[in-house]
Amino acid sequence: MLVPLLTILIAFAVLMWSADLFVAGAASIAGNLGMSPVIIGLTIVSLGTSAPEILVSVTAALAGSGGLAIGNAVGSNIANVGLVLGITILVAPIQVHPGCMRSELPTLLVVTAGTGLLLLDVELERTDAILMITALVFILAQMIRTQARDPEVSEEAEDEQLPQLSAARAWGAFAVGLALLIGSSKLLVWGASAIAMQFGVPELVIGLTIVAVGTSLPELAATLASALRGHAEIAIGNIVGSNLFNLLAVMAMPGLLAPEQLPENFLLRDYGAMCIATVLMAAAAYHGLRHSRAEPGHSYLGRGVGTLLCLGYALYYYGLYSTL
Repeated sequence: MLVPLLTILIAFAVLMWSADLFVAGAASIAGNLGMSPVIIGLTIVSLGTSAPEILVSVTAALAGSGGLAIGNAVGSNIANVGLVLGITILVAPIQVHPGCMRSELPTLLVVTAGTGLLLLDVELERTDAILMITALVFILAQMIRTQARDPEVSEEAEDEQLPQLSAARAWGAFAVGLALLIGSSKLLVWGASAIAMQFGVPELVIGLTIVAVGTSLPELAATLASALRGHAEIAIGNIVGSNLFNLLAVMAMPGLLAPEQLPENFLLRDYGAMCIATVLMAAAAYHGLRHSRAEPGHSYLGRGVGTLLCLGYALYYYGLYSTL
């Protein structure tokens, strides 16, 4: 028991550090090639913060632990809304940018519903995975075209402290970060699978809880840092972008590699909880348009919303383990 626990803790630490190293290298390479900060933020930084989930998902699927991978994707989305966004708003209430209200939140709602429809047969097949990845590519292209022309988003992106490394150091950081990401992902999957076997807990539940929270820590760090610097659009954009990646990339990996049968209670209990969290976040954002503290055209998310999200997350955990 002690060895798997220590392995998971070490893997989480290396996973977070290597993700930062990977992002720093990739962002510096893009910057050295002349890519604009807003494009780097929308693509490389967003992908980089989701890199732990993606690599854990691929590793788990290759190891025959598809349930762990799917639980990681859905559990990370629940954690992003209930834990990451909830804690961020408790620390620093945020103003949501109009562009997020018009395009990003509706896109996430549509993707959440569409992915749910694909999973109604309680099986994640290769065709489902290809459709999900295709949708992600299309959405990313649309987001880049829209937000790259938004002056407010561009200004916030310019203010963000993107890493600036020389070409040699950038490629070195990228290679080392990627290698450590792969290695720590394998350690994490091994440790999580060992704990699941020892306690007789389904791998899906381990993915929904321990693995999901651990791989969501980079989002928590990035979102808190952005909110404390007053960059609200980037803060909530991290959540929406990460959840889109989790649904369309992380969860697609097991289906792309091998068809995965889902537990019967997954759609109602876990995917349903994720849908409720997503709708609650969107409803709070649209209701915040009428808040007295909302800036013109923006939505205000205050500490009451943060308390509600954190409470909902705690209730989900209670419900999850009470049904085991």
